[in-house]
Amino acid sequence: DMGERLSFASDYMEGAHAEILRRLTETNLEQAAGYGCDPYTEAAREKIRAACCAPHAEIHFLVGGTQVNRIVISTLLRPYEGVIAADTGHITVHEAGAIEAGGHKVLALPHTDGKLTAHAIEGCLRSYRADTNRDHMVCPGMVYLSHPTEYGTLYTMNELEAISAICRANNIPLFLDGARLAYALGCSANELTLAAVARLTDVFYIGGTKCGALLGEAVVFPKPNTVPHFFTIVKQNGALLAKGRVLGIQFDTLFTDMLYERGGKHAIAMADRIRAALTEKGYRLAADSPTNQIFLELNEAQLAHLSEHIVMGFWEKQGDVTVMRIATSWATREEDVERLIAVL
Repeated sequence: DMGERLSFASDYMEGAHAEILRRLTETNLEQAAGYGCDPYTEAAREKIRAACCAPHAEIHFLVGGTQVNRIVISTLLRPYEGVIAADTGHITVHEAGAIEAGGHKVLALPHTDGKLTAHAIEGCLRSYRADTNRDHMVCPGMVYLSHPTEYGTLYTMNELEAISAICRANNIPLFLDGARLAYALGCSANELTLAAVARLTDVFYIGGTKCGALLGEAVVFPKPNTVPHFFTIVKQNGALLAKGRVLGIQFDTLFTDMLYERGGKHAIAMADRIRAALTEKGYRLAADSPTNQIFLELNEAQLAHLSEHIVMGFWEKQGDVTVMRIATSWATREEDVERLIAVL
């Protein structure tokens, strides 16, 4: 029962920041134009452009991550192209074949700590070009990264610059999934600012759903018209929210007084306390994640003991060991962290 046990299952179990709810309520009876043409959504766009140091960026608000990934990838690829991603990437594993359902193959490459390396990407592009049967094959047409990754790890500035350079040299777009971007921006180990991401990618999104919004993701094309008629394509895919103000007000609030980043910082502070306690008590961490996701290697006895008191996310089984995930969020309460530490 979720009520009895402490829940650290995921970072989108709660509703939204109180400030977001307050502003949604306060503006509730105002009439606002639909489809993102309202003043709140425009204000959110301006704040995001300023935060990204990208004054001409084109910004669209969609409802969820899988929806964004499917639409962005299918609009940027030609019919014969596929998208390069880590074999642990969200689009590879946890999107129910959404990319493939759109007619595009995910070209999965081995990961290093959840990350794609420039070396692996270059190898994939080189082997395609060198293959005399390439006309019978799916052509690698873009690169997909997540920051933080599925393992909660972070790309360094050097890593993103190297990947960006390869994509530009090969004339293929680079797409960064920022579903949990607040938890990167709030982490002291993070080197990638929003401005750096805007400079080095062709499209990325700023996640709201996992980072304190009720729902919503902000898709940023640093160069306008990267995809002509993107608005119309969103509509065609059934992904255009008529009451666009619901997304606009939330992002306008998240980008006021650094609320987005502050939520991320809080989650990291809570995760750091849990990580320190785990290490002190001799638990083994499965990944060296500095963000809000903690991966634990548990034997049967440990798993049984912790599961009595804590709701965790199942990750994978490795022989006798089960990897479970503890996730903190913008809403994690200090007293729950103290109780979790007591259980350990």
